[in-house]
Amino acid sequence: MQDPLLSQALNLHPWNLDQVLDDLNEFGFALIDDVYSNDYVRTLAHECTSHLAEFRAAGVQNGVVSHIRSDHILWINGQLPLAQQHIQTLEHLSQALNQAFYLGIKEVEAHFACYNAGEFYALHRDNPQQKNDRMISTVFYLHEHWQDDWGGQLRLQDKNGQWHIIQPLANRLAIFQSDLLHEVLLSKQQRLSITAWLRSGHSIWHG
Repeated sequence: MQDPLLSQALNLHPWNLDQVLDDLNEFGFALIDDVYSNDYVRTLAHECTSHLAEFRAAGVQNGVVSHIRSDHILWINGQLPLAQQHIQTLEHLSQALNQAFYLGIKEVEAHFACYNAGEFYALHRDNPQQKNDRMISTVFYLHEHWQDDWGGQLRLQDKNGQWHIIQPLANRLAIFQSDLLHEVLLSKQQRLSITAWLRSGHSIWHG
C-alpha cells in the first residue's frame, strides 16, 4: 500500500509502506529499493559530487580527531535543492512512522557522505543509551552502481540481535532504529550517500 503523503514527494517510485512498517516493527530496520526515478538519482548524485570540495572530515570535531570514522560530509541546507527533495520525502515518511509507532518525530537533519577508498566508520550507535533525540536513521545510496567486492557495506545488528550485511546499492534506502549497533565496512571505491536522522523531542521507541 502506498501512503498518499509519500506520493506527494517528487520523483518517488511506488513502494510498500505496510511492509516497511512491518519490518521496522519486527526487526528494527527496513530496506526500500528503486526509491526514485533514475533521472532524479543522477541529478542528485551530480549535486553531491559538484560540492565535494566543500566536504569536511567527519572525524574531526573542534580540532579533535576521532579514530572510529574517516568519511567526509557536507550538511544539507537550502543551497542544495535536490537534496531538499529527499528530505521532504523523509518528512512524509516521518508522519507515517509517527502514526504507526508514536515516535513524535519533529525534524530531519541530513548530510551528504563520501567514503573514499580506504575509509570506514567503526561500530557505533546513532543514539547511544537514548542520549539524543535521533529516533530513526536513514541512508540513501547515490553512486551509479556497486560491486560486492568494493566493500562499503552497512553492517547492522537488528533488534533481535541478528547481524545483517546491507549492500550499498544505488537508489536504495536503508531505514533503522538509531539505537541499533552498526558500522560501515571499509570501502574500496568512492561511496556516496545521504545520511539523515529523523529526530524527536523525546526518545521512546514503541516497536
